[in-house]
Amino acid sequence: MNQSIIKYILGKVLAIVGLLMAVPIVTGIIYHEQETLAYVAVGVVSFLLGHFVSRKKPKNTVFYLKEGCVVTALSWILISIVGAIPFMLTGEIPNFIDAMFETSSGFTTTGASILRDVEALSHASLIWRSFTHWIGGMGVLVFLLAVIPMSGGSNINLMRAESPGPSVGKLVPKIKGSASILYKIYLGITIAQFIILLLAKMPVFDAICITFGSAGTGGFGVRNDSCGSYTALQQWIIAIFCVMFGVNFNFYYFILAKDIKKSLKMEEVRTYFCIIAASVILIFFNIRDSFSTVESALRASFFQVGSIITTTGYSTVDFNLWPTFSKAILVLLMFVGACAGSTGGGFKVSRIIIAFKAFLKEANSYIHPKSVKKIKMDGECVEHDVIRSINVYTITYLTIFVISVLLVAIEGKDLVTTFTAVAATYNNIGPGLAQVGPAANYFGMSYFSKIVLIFDMIAGRLELFPMLILFHPEVLKETFLKKRCSQKNA
Repeated sequence: MNQSIIKYILGKVLAIVGLLMAVPIVTGIIYHEQETLAYVAVGVVSFLLGHFVSRKKPKNTVFYLKEGCVVTALSWILISIVGAIPFMLTGEIPNFIDAMFETSSGFTTTGASILRDVEALSHASLIWRSFTHWIGGMGVLVFLLAVIPMSGGSNINLMRAESPGPSVGKLVPKIKGSASILYKIYLGITIAQFIILLLAKMPVFDAICITFGSAGTGGFGVRNDSCGSYTALQQWIIAIFCVMFGVNFNFYYFILAKDIKKSLKMEEVRTYFCIIAASVILIFFNIRDSFSTVESALRASFFQVGSIITTTGYSTVDFNLWPTFSKAILVLLMFVGACAGSTGGGFKVSRIIIAFKAFLKEANSYIHPKSVKKIKMDGECVEHDVIRSINVYTITYLTIFVISVLLVAIEGKDLVTTFTAVAATYNNIGPGLAQVGPAANYFGMSYFSKIVLIFDMIAGRLELFPMLILFHPEVLKETFLKKRCSQKNA
């Protein structure tokens, strides 16, 4: 285990988080809020400590996937802890577990909240909540690769450990170039949404926070009714951009590179839009009698489908009151999730496509035992390692989900609340149903349940394995026991 490079990267991450706190600091200064001092203190200490830890670059900068997973998991735990401290210092969320839950929910772009009155927060804290979505949407380590020169071909292991999806490749030969391209696309669409929301006459502060939440597919709002009080036009804009951020960013890269053939070949994107269209139509016909106009019913259907499948979690209505059929579709969409290579969470559309094709291949082998048929995606054969990894991921995904449901069930809440609380946090969505529905929040959950859900949020955002590998006996031994032994020998 290359502990020196892990320490170096963690230092860089800590310094970056300190710098990023400039956003709530500037906001607090503009609105003349005393809560600004908390962000100044944490920002300065975080930057100086991170700079001190990473002041000397290690001679051995090579690290493998194991180190990539460990540093990724530790980075996300670290930023969640540091990001929670200002909430505690301001007194707006005095309890550490609650503050950690809120910040973990922000960075993992989950959007699950313990706050009963969001509008009571300072502007500095409101924008920090939403900004954590934007930071976590593309990934703090991808940001690190984009802005800080890090040599060595092993950098792909950082991107693989943090980026969502069954496989991660390079858009251009250098990882730094790929990371830069991703962030330029991310920033470009973010700016576009902000400008369009301003043109739709949304208040500037609301437009900034809602854009951050949409871009990171997070869902933290600045109003107690989420997006319910915004105009019909503003709701349409938010929903459309949520769907856009749920698309594989390679799709946008191919369009910008004028490689239309490759963009049209992306089977995952086509399936993603088909799932959205089918879900909107089914829900629309199921709820249309509950709305005064066809437009309002269609808007509510599209908004909630787009918000849930992209794991954003914004809401314009209390869909907990919808018919069981519509709620069942939304729960299924929680598990489907967005495209690989997007800012969305969930199981990912690409995994579902490949798993379904593997099922058809297996079924066909029973009828034609001697037939040889390869699974293809986007016109190319899917390697056996990818199929194997999806099978392993599926088993691991279901195992953690079942264990989490059982652990949260100890609290004694009803099955719908327990099941959807885990589903909504594990898949980085936010609101569930019943006591954790869009009109409620996670405040009433026990501290034990919140700790379980914090683990689910981070594990779900990092695609499980970085968090699991962190607790692997061999990794623990190399990270901690080896260090103790060396200290004793010294």
